[in-house]
Amino acid sequence: MDKFHAMQVFTRVVEANSFSRASDSLNLPRGSVTRIVKDLEAFLKIRLLNRTTRSLSLTSEGAAYYERCVRILSEVEQAEGELTTDTRTPRGKLRVDMSGALGKLVVVPALDDFQARFSDIDLSIGFGDRFVDLVQEGIDCVIRVGALGDSTLVARRIGTYHLVTVASPGYLERRGTPRSPDDLEQHVAVNYVSSRTGRAINLNFIVDGERVNIRMRSRLAINDGDAHIQCAIKGLGLVQVPRLLALPYLASGELVEVLPDFRPPSLPISAVYPHSRHLSPPVRAFVDWVAELFAACPGVSADTGMELPPDSPVRARQVSIA
Repeated sequence: MDKFHAMQVFTRVVEANSFSRASDSLNLPRGSVTRIVKDLEAFLKIRLLNRTTRSLSLTSEGAAYYERCVRILSEVEQAEGELTTDTRTPRGKLRVDMSGALGKLVVVPALDDFQARFSDIDLSIGFGDRFVDLVQEGIDCVIRVGALGDSTLVARRIGTYHLVTVASPGYLERRGTPRSPDDLEQHVAVNYVSSRTGRAINLNFIVDGERVNIRMRSRLAINDGDAHIQCAIKGLGLVQVPRLLALPYLASGELVEVLPDFRPPSLPISAVYPHSRHLSPPVRAFVDWVAELFAACPGVSADTGMELPPDSPVRARQVSIA
């Protein structure tokens, strides 16, 4: 038995949570994948996986062995990479996924530079904020905004997403300009609905070093970033949007920033990838490139002091339309 190959197959089965999906990603017959794992269990004299017709789960011994396999495989790949860094050009197919705003406004305009630097990488980009299963969907890397919860993935901080509260001049003329979050009782918001949760996201502000979460009544909810900002331009209410999206409208005067002394907390931008991909030359090349790109972009570069730690105090209240 090729123990190194068996470890690769076993980790792929765990990450895919399926023998069939693992066989597809490894380009091996399903029977071969099953046999390799069984042979590995026989060699180790332990059961690594609990199998039923509908589910697959790790035994306690299997979980410990999986963690060791991931570290060993990563160290081998790192050693190989260090020996060939100077001579090997990143090549192959690379699938990434990111939000539409980041992709269309920052990444796509710079793709000519990426292709000039990495002409041997075939890049496929998907846009959206939905939850994706990287292993099952064959995605090598995702760029995500906000806190991350899946500890089985590798994450690298590559930027900061700055938000801004805005309204149209016409709306402010009708309703008045709020000077503090307490003034929002006289105002209406256009809610943004998260594609991941299906829920409206409340307005957030930093007040005296604390995060204040305000739930406003709203007559309108939108789940698309471009449509959300167009609603603000039309004077339909206050919105909190990425500064990246708002910049051209702030410059033209179609939108006005409100409550600039109580800006929303900034959000981290992370590159996220499975353990098995984190030393892949194409992934490393793309993440390094996009981190460099974000560092030069005003809307997603280093934070401006408006970011709060995840455990910062949160005050929540609801305001209604007068």
